[in-house]
Amino acid sequence: MKEPTSPAIQDVIRHRLELDWVVSNLRWLLLLAVLLVGFLDSTHGFRGPFSLPLSLLIGIAVAYNLALTLLLAFHRFPSLLSTIALVVDTVLAVGLMAVSGGLESPLLFFSLFPIITAALRFSFLTSLAVALFIAIGYLGLGFLRPIPLPVSTLLAQIGNVIIILLAAVITALVGGQMKRRVAIIRRREEQEELRRLRARHQQSRLIFELASTLSATLNYQRVLEAILDVAEIGLRELAGQDVPVVGLILLFRGDRLRVAASRHTPRRDQQVALEGQSGVLAQAIQTAEPALCLFPGEDPELGRFVSLHQCREAVAVPLRAGFETFGIAVFGSPQTGLFTPDYQDLLVALCNQGVVALQNARLYQSLMEEKERIVAVEEDARKKLARDLHDGPTQSIAAIAMRVNYVQTLLKERPEEAPAELERIEELARRTTKEIRHMLFTLRPLILETHGLRAALEQYIAKRMETDPLPIRLEAPDGVDGRLDKDQQGTIFYIIEEAISNARKHAHASQIVVRLRTQGNLFVAEVVDDGVGFDPRVLEQGYEERGSLGMLNMRERAELAGGKLTIISAPGQGATVRLEVPLKDEYARG
Repeated sequence: MKEPTSPAIQDVIRHRLELDWVVSNLRWLLLLAVLLVGFLDSTHGFRGPFSLPLSLLIGIAVAYNLALTLLLAFHRFPSLLSTIALVVDTVLAVGLMAVSGGLESPLLFFSLFPIITAALRFSFLTSLAVALFIAIGYLGLGFLRPIPLPVSTLLAQIGNVIIILLAAVITALVGGQMKRRVAIIRRREEQEELRRLRARHQQSRLIFELASTLSATLNYQRVLEAILDVAEIGLRELAGQDVPVVGLILLFRGDRLRVAASRHTPRRDQQVALEGQSGVLAQAIQTAEPALCLFPGEDPELGRFVSLHQCREAVAVPLRAGFETFGIAVFGSPQTGLFTPDYQDLLVALCNQGVVALQNARLYQSLMEEKERIVAVEEDARKKLARDLHDGPTQSIAAIAMRVNYVQTLLKERPEEAPAELERIEELARRTTKEIRHMLFTLRPLILETHGLRAALEQYIAKRMETDPLPIRLEAPDGVDGRLDKDQQGTIFYIIEEAISNARKHAHASQIVVRLRTQGNLFVAEVVDDGVGFDPRVLEQGYEERGSLGMLNMRERAELAGGKLTIISAPGQGATVRLEVPLKDEYARG
């Protein structure tokens, strides 16, 4: 199995392959130049005495470079092959001079190629050794001539040798400088990459710490405080400076931004409310990206914070989840340059993590409030049951006990009156039994689950009429409750029962009408009486003083069902309790 290579080794291999591509392409250019010289020079080219060896040598060079190019294309170019290529190029340079005229060869320029590649790939001494080998080969071609050389030709040959050696020195020095420059650049890139990796590591650790802190709490305020704490710690670790950063968490309450948590701010700043319609706040909200601001004290909205007047730089980060913006986190610094891109990325990550925790905290808080509401509704129902039992069956049973005691006295003193009294006791017991059965029915009307809301109300009204002479009329078409689910029917039943009880006790009405109907995707229930009426505003204002929560109980039950309760009344004009409940999608028919 192939061992994975480190990023540093991969980077070295990549740079070496890039250099090998440059060398291969330069070799193609030089071979093309050799071909042109071979065609154009009639004395030393393809029409000269050495045309056949020259053609063979150029063909070998083309095939050799083609093989190297294919190896590079398939990334099969080991480092040892660079040394072999240098040796072949050096021998090829001497060979081209030998088959194209020797000392008078026009292909002397090709000898510079192995000297340059040696300087770029290897050391100064290697480049000088290649130059000496080519110079010796060049001089050796002169000694192989049978005819002694003229002095001028000899001087020219010595001059060419000096040029070759100077080229070796110059290219070696330039190549060394280039390699050092490349090494410096590479070292800087490695240091910058290392810095980025360390910054990312610190960011990840800080985000993990924030996530751990937030996962341990569902407290709304502690979530906000944790965002500010981790943001300040992150600045110290990323920037390496302990700068007191002004921190503000602004959340939308209604249509205004208000301070929900802060750091290094006076009490006055905590009372500021902003619109978020101008300046850097508007920019952050509109773009959903961090917005940097120089001299925040001059910003049209941030300038209202006294603490930001001492800051020379501030950044606003939106607290956003999906398409909903909860607010903005603002951080201000007395120094410029602290809010680097890395630190802004950290702030964005912190705020995104904080928004998730904020949503969870809000959801938990809403669930707790809903739980308290449900408990309050159930507690009020128990209190209502206790009051009804006390005002109804309990009083009746006490009266029965008193009458039984009275019958005992009659049996001793006036026995002839006892049968009539026993009949009255029997009638009172029957009426009490009906009241108890009626109360049990309202607690758990089984017919509601089996036959629906309309049937349950018919039975409820019938049982109510047995104990109360007040006429109640139900106006409901057949199947009116067919589009309601069981939970909705139960909620509507209890609200109507509460409205009827209130009208019976307080309205002094001559009749009560219950109307059920559907209106589009709404189910509408109305309880109408022709009693004395009342002012709903006065009634609502007096709940706490009077201790009566009947109307409030109906409103809360309506909200639990997702509906709306409206009370229409005025003194002397009766009252109408109107309930509107939206039909769920699976029950709605459009």
